[in-house]
Amino acid sequence: MDQVWLKLQNGSDVRGVALEGVADEPVTLTPDVVRSVGAAFAQWLAEKTGTPADELRVAVGNDSRLSARQIKEAVFQGLKHAGVCGIADSGLSSTPAMFMATVFERHAYDGSIMLTASHLPFNRNGLKFFTRAGGLEKTDIKEILTLATEIGTFDAMPAVHAKEIKLMDDYAASLVKTIRTGAGQGNTPLAGLKIIVDAGNGAGGYFVSRVLQPLGADTAGSQYLDPDGTFPNHIPNPEDPAAMAAIIEAVKSSGADLGIIFDTDVDRAAVVDKNGRPINRNRFIALMASIVLEEHPGTVIVTDSVTSTGLKYWIEEKLGGVHHRFKRGYKNVINESIRLNNAGQESWLAMETSGHGALKENYFLDDGAYQIAKVLIKAAQLHAANAGTVDELLAGLPEPAEAKEYRAKIAAEDFCAYGDDVLQKFEQFVSDEPGWSITPDNYEGVHVTVDAEHGNGWALLRKSLHDPVLPLNIESDAVGGVAKIAGCLYRFLSQFDQLILPEMK
Repeated sequence: MDQVWLKLQNGSDVRGVALEGVADEPVTLTPDVVRSVGAAFAQWLAEKTGTPADELRVAVGNDSRLSARQIKEAVFQGLKHAGVCGIADSGLSSTPAMFMATVFERHAYDGSIMLTASHLPFNRNGLKFFTRAGGLEKTDIKEILTLATEIGTFDAMPAVHAKEIKLMDDYAASLVKTIRTGAGQGNTPLAGLKIIVDAGNGAGGYFVSRVLQPLGADTAGSQYLDPDGTFPNHIPNPEDPAAMAAIIEAVKSSGADLGIIFDTDVDRAAVVDKNGRPINRNRFIALMASIVLEEHPGTVIVTDSVTSTGLKYWIEEKLGGVHHRFKRGYKNVINESIRLNNAGQESWLAMETSGHGALKENYFLDDGAYQIAKVLIKAAQLHAANAGTVDELLAGLPEPAEAKEYRAKIAAEDFCAYGDDVLQKFEQFVSDEPGWSITPDNYEGVHVTVDAEHGNGWALLRKSLHDPVLPLNIESDAVGGVAKIAGCLYRFLSQFDQLILPEMK
């Protein structure tokens, strides 16, 4: 039973199947389980803060998922079972707002819980936990789930009365204040700009009425703002091609100056420029780096491991910063930026290509809406000075001719050890392969630089953070280069009988 519960850990979150309706996906995040997890969080929080459980104050919010009500009631019952008296319900909320519930002066909760499974399908849900120190780490989640197994299941209690709070009003007001102060153009710095939002029927619809409109923006053409946990229009995910196609079409058809798309719980975002061109992945990091390095010259920008060669040139040669390419996983990237600052090396931005990003000035909070606030400040400043638009900041950004990701599944029972063996042998393969060399300053997997004759690009083979998979990313500055590099890698990987290889022609 312990192992069943521990399998609910997904890095620094708890996630599981909360609803029936998908074949071969039995419900794992049951109310019984959630009650115990809620009680365990209260016990863990009391121990960490030195505050008796009956003096703790905990806020709980949720995104638009269909299971939100039943999961939230189970969390309330778990908290109450542990003795917590100060329970608050913030209703439909964003993940960043739930952290801010611990630091806003008028709220200042000891801890908070966000019910979300990000962009995953309708039947999933999960719990993210915060204290005033930030989001919990993997080790914290393991401790909480271990405590939950010790507490065990207990009978449902009568409905718990939770105090309703208007957290999202306060959070939106803080964003409005940030943009007004940063733009320096009075109360309506976005007047004269048409800015639309695609919220994907998640929790981000508030951004139109409570942020953009008070700042003077024309928001006609915004779409999918109503919360709907069936996600009827597209997956709320800035990395999803259908989602990006939807906001691109909306920008073009409405003649918007800027399009914004959020994921379900608004900790990730992307932008579409006035021409309908996406600013996501490497381009979004390049835009944020341009903004941050103007404010903090020379600072370190920490990214994940699959960023492009062109981005490194952009940050270091074009903008004069330092590019520190680290590991996949938004918590890894954020924690590395925090570590660098603590070691005396200034780092103001940490970003993943997935759209996760955090700034030193904002508690290193993984906050898609705050990143968009920084973009809007720059857009307002450029508009007021008649100095162009934010997409023009990216003029000259080198971009690869081709990029591709493959995923090789590991069939071995001990997939971790098997993956390590593949990576170790891959290093030897690289040393013997003409035109290939190990990339210096690499922190994850095996990163290879390939010369112009043999593919003109790079490849990264690494272990997945959670799954029995070896992801393989390849990028080339030459048409046909990805296929050339992939061909060599296929020759290497095909010798391993416990790898299920994708099509790599």
